[in-house]
Amino acid sequence: EVSQPPTITRQSPKDYIVDPRENIVIQCEAKGKPPPSFSWTRNGTHFDIDKDAQVTMKPNSGTLVINIMNGGKAEAYEGVYQCTARNERGAAISNNIVIRPSRSPLWTKEKLEPNQVREGDSLVLHCRPPVGLPPPIIFWMDNAFQRLPQSERVSQGLNGDLYFSNVQPEDTREDYICYARFNHTQTIQQKQPISVKVFSMDSLNDTIAANLSDTDIYGAKPVTERQPVLLTPTGSASTKVELRGNVLLLECIAAGLPTPVIRWIKEGGELPANRTFFENFKKTLKIIDVSEADSGNYKCIARNILGSAHHVISVTVKGNTKIILSVTLNLVLSPGEDGTLICRANGNPKPNISWLANGVPIAIAPEDPSRKVDGDTIIFSHVQERSSAVYQCNASNEYGYLLANAFVNVLAEPPRILTPANKLYQVIADSPALLDCAYFGSPKPEIEWFKGVKGSILRGNEYVFHDNGTLEIPVAQKDSTGTYTCVARNELGKIQNEVQLEVKDPTMIIKQPEYKVIQRYGQVSFECIIKHDSTLLPTVIWLKDNDELPDDERFLVGKDNLTIMNVTDKDDGTYTCIVNTTLDSVSASAVLTVVGKNTLKLYARPNPPFDLELTGQLERSVELSWIPGDENNSPITNFVIEYEDGLHEPGVWHYQTEVPGTQTTVQLKLSPYVNYSFRVIAVNEIGRSQPSEPSEQYLTKSANPDENPSNVQGIGSEPDNLVITWESLTGFQSNGPGLQYKVSWRQKDVDDEWTSVIVANVSKYIVSGTPTFVPYEIKVQALNDLGYAPEPSEVIGHSGEDLPMVAPGNVQVHVINSTLAKVHWDPVPLKTVRGHLQGYKVYYWKVQSLSRRSRRHVEKKILTFRGNKTFGMLPGLEPYSSYKLNVRVVNGKGEGPASPDKVFKTPEGVPSSPSFLKITNPTLDSLTLEWGSPTHPNGVLTSYILKFQPINNTHELGPLVEIRIPANESSLILKNLNYSTRYKFYFNAQTSVGSGSQITEEAVTIMDEAGILRPAVGAGKVQPLYPRIRNVTTAAAETYANISWEYEGPDHANFYVEYGVAGSKEDWKKEIVNGSRSFFVLKGLTPGTAYKVRVGAEGLSGFRSSEDVFETGPAMASRQVDIATQGWFIGLMCAVALLILILLIVCFIRRNKGGKYPVKEKEDAHADPEIQPMKEDDGTFGEYSDAEDHKPLKKGSRTPSDRTVKKEDSDDSLVDYGEGVNGQFNEDGSFIGQYSGKKEKEPAEGNESSEAPSPVNAMNSFV
Repeated sequence: EVSQPPTITRQSPKDYIVDPRENIVIQCEAKGKPPPSFSWTRNGTHFDIDKDAQVTMKPNSGTLVINIMNGGKAEAYEGVYQCTARNERGAAISNNIVIRPSRSPLWTKEKLEPNQVREGDSLVLHCRPPVGLPPPIIFWMDNAFQRLPQSERVSQGLNGDLYFSNVQPEDTREDYICYARFNHTQTIQQKQPISVKVFSMDSLNDTIAANLSDTDIYGAKPVTERQPVLLTPTGSASTKVELRGNVLLLECIAAGLPTPVIRWIKEGGELPANRTFFENFKKTLKIIDVSEADSGNYKCIARNILGSAHHVISVTVKGNTKIILSVTLNLVLSPGEDGTLICRANGNPKPNISWLANGVPIAIAPEDPSRKVDGDTIIFSHVQERSSAVYQCNASNEYGYLLANAFVNVLAEPPRILTPANKLYQVIADSPALLDCAYFGSPKPEIEWFKGVKGSILRGNEYVFHDNGTLEIPVAQKDSTGTYTCVARNELGKIQNEVQLEVKDPTMIIKQPEYKVIQRYGQVSFECIIKHDSTLLPTVIWLKDNDELPDDERFLVGKDNLTIMNVTDKDDGTYTCIVNTTLDSVSASAVLTVVGKNTLKLYARPNPPFDLELTGQLERSVELSWIPGDENNSPITNFVIEYEDGLHEPGVWHYQTEVPGTQTTVQLKLSPYVNYSFRVIAVNEIGRSQPSEPSEQYLTKSANPDENPSNVQGIGSEPDNLVITWESLTGFQSNGPGLQYKVSWRQKDVDDEWTSVIVANVSKYIVSGTPTFVPYEIKVQALNDLGYAPEPSEVIGHSGEDLPMVAPGNVQVHVINSTLAKVHWDPVPLKTVRGHLQGYKVYYWKVQSLSRRSRRHVEKKILTFRGNKTFGMLPGLEPYSSYKLNVRVVNGKGEGPASPDKVFKTPEGVPSSPSFLKITNPTLDSLTLEWGSPTHPNGVLTSYILKFQPINNTHELGPLVEIRIPANESSLILKNLNYSTRYKFYFNAQTSVGSGSQITEEAVTIMDEAGILRPAVGAGKVQPLYPRIRNVTTAAAETYANISWEYEGPDHANFYVEYGVAGSKEDWKKEIVNGSRSFFVLKGLTPGTAYKVRVGAEGLSGFRSSEDVFETGPAMASRQVDIATQGWFIGLMCAVALLILILLIVCFIRRNKGGKYPVKEKEDAHADPEIQPMKEDDGTFGEYSDAEDHKPLKKGSRTPSDRTVKKEDSDDSLVDYGEGVNGQFNEDGSFIGQYSGKKEKEPAEGNESSEAPSPVNAMNSFV
């Protein structure tokens, strides 16, 4: 056998907390050839297990067992342990394993005073559990061991304390008990009960009522409401640091009455949608798998009707704080070869790297002249056999350390081929064929493939040669059948192996089932005729609606057809023919529709069966019998049996089987470890009956699992791991208690032995420390307390991808035209991709325009080219510009390094249109043109081209004149034009490539300088004034606007009004004005909208006024409500009238009261009401004096002597809504429109009015 240095395959966790009552097992397993021996250190010194009778080591293993249950004390074995596995080729070491016994200390004795609190106050009950290892789980219960109910008002904080936002009388109790559960020792400790007594406001009022005035009593509220105050965290801001990938927990608990509601926001951003959870009645914000993007300020807001309080938590997420360690593959070298070990560690802070050789720091290890250490790299040159060793890389920072072993094995071995000789491979034509040639040798052998025993060597694009020796034929054909020879050779020898390939014809359905429509009670057949390879044995399966065919004698399955006898409505559906061979599978489907007159409308569904009975109970079967219910004139066709698993899914019923309607007993197959109940449903052609009453329960015995997890996959999430996932078994499938999984893996074609671990009932396991992107064989086996499931099948997975190592080379750019370029590159070697090649990305960006020489913000564009392409097109470039680009290779992990930037330039193109063209200063025979240069010149401008032509009154175009203008001009005066003539202008710019797009404008020369046309020769008439529209004014309402204007010019002009939404690019809307009126009403406008408007005259060369902008009024309520007819208003008025009547009666009684009064009091009672101040500290009306009783009530509300009304005295006063100077309105005027209606102007004489008072005035008169 080939010698191999040791490799650690299993070890206990670094931080190992043990139960002090049970034996301590410290794992250390390793492999190697010859098998390694094991030794241990404790706290850095040799641990001699032979001298301690309580410590034993398992045979053929390094695992220690410390016997605690026979008198040993776990505390005596607390310390740091390290295992060394050694053979003649080197020594591998484990992590430092820290052994700590779990601790569950008792609560310290304390005297707890009763908590006496007033109703509505906040309260915090502190738990303060003892410090345990690991920390305990906290919960609150009463002395009957019942959990205390929690709500938005009462909840437990993250620190274990119990918080009351406000206490209520029902919170009074003497048994608030905090419990601490220590999981490792399965013990629970409890705190002394805490007593809480809540004093209600009713009891307090009874006690102190005698000491309070009437006003104080009537003004007091039963419980004082309070705005929110944060109980935790305290202050207005705090900070929190979390590590990337961890769970972020933020907490806010507030006091207040009513109970505050908590809301969370992230300032300047949003909470991550799929990773955010709210717990503890939204008092706890939980974000899983945090990253640097989650850093920021998080604000919790506690709010009730009285106000709010908030707290800002500044969260910092540190990236890569945990060390990510990646060591290159173990090296197998032959004497004289070179090699490299690289240890890459990332982290924040950056980890320190140290090397060990065979467990000894490399600085004091025996010297090796072939070895050179350079930081995180060890370089080996011209190695000898004595250079074999195991090297350890230790990376550490303040957050911990990671240790990785990698061996260097110097061997001189001739080639060996591990694939069995004459192995037979069978594939279907036009599919890939993979022929294995697993090999070993040192130096690494070269692999060649031949077809036949003495054929020529295989080369060319039709074959793919993998590094592990596998030959891939991407598209195998019939002529690919034959013998293939694999030859492995190195300088020490040569060996060959032959394998056989058979390419089979594909299976086909040459006559597929067809759509059928059949009468009820008829017969129908579906055909499925197939053609297949003569050496393959096909099997045909029929499905109905993707499920098995009903167990019914009416369904007859033939060799190439399916026949259904006596068709019923329930046979409607899709029927599928599936043909399977050992190599391929095909299917075809057809729909059956059952039609016919329904003659069963008067019949009914059957009554449910009854009297269910279980007999003949066995471990895997039971007999169920029942009595059918009334079939209601329609024969029962079948019975459906359903079961409930009361152990795993209580309340959920599952389909078990069906039997014909003539059968009333059935033998049912059962699964282990299920608490069965059964029910029966009768079915006839009308439908299904109600389910029967459930049978008695029957619990089956436990057994080994019958099946293993499905959908086993292996996909790495990091470059140095392999994430193995599977679909867990259900409780029904577990067959017994204690469901677990045995996860096994080994590197394909490299490892001989499986590495296994047993995990709990989960669906994922992560293997760390794997090489980057290599194939693994994986299997997952189920087990329970009674044993293992059958041996599972193996699947192939891959460890994680890493970023590509190199950039594409030889990047070349070929500029095709001014907007298109083609880029070429050389593909990167597949070995450097380190993952699945997804394609290449081209980053390109404009550096500057060559015409303007001005840089701008760089906006990089990205084009992705899928697959192994080596070229791509770059469209949409800007002409006459300088660009840069680079190329990167992409795999499933991300992008590789960029190639060096490549600079290229695009040639000139045609320019865009000039940025504007304005025509100003019209005279009798000239116009002035001004323009702006093109926004995108796309080259060097050579000139501008101006073309123009006159337009007569019938809109016919005259001769076209063209003028070339130098490129440096920006204006031009056109002279010798005809007066009072409309011209159309076309204007564009040119480069050496050609002319760009043009813009057009129209303008008119004027009639004469004075606005009056000179008389024509021989005509004694004076022409009218040059037409002019001016002073356009608008008066806008809610949905219409009145447009008016002034006009000078010929009589009988036909006007039109054009309008549109201001700022909109939509075309103008046009309305014709009837007659020659100088006003027009625009209707159908949208309330609250700004419009633009202009006025024109037909037949006057399209002459228009300048634009004007107006805005319609705001939208009013859609319904005008007469407040005086509203029920609530009438009720309010009645209440006010009744109140005034009561006040008058009280005043009358007081006025006529007998008795003697002090003179001073009498004088005060008759004081002038105009100088008597009102009470400001009292919400009541006060008492009216006799003088007031003789005065009529005035309109309007009473005011103090200073004639002012304090706003805080009555925020709801209707004075605020009056029409006087102090009147206040809503922004949209809705109050007036809804309550007061339209009102004429008030008369100038104060408040007097000849009109009946409006409801508002009526209300004011009572205040």
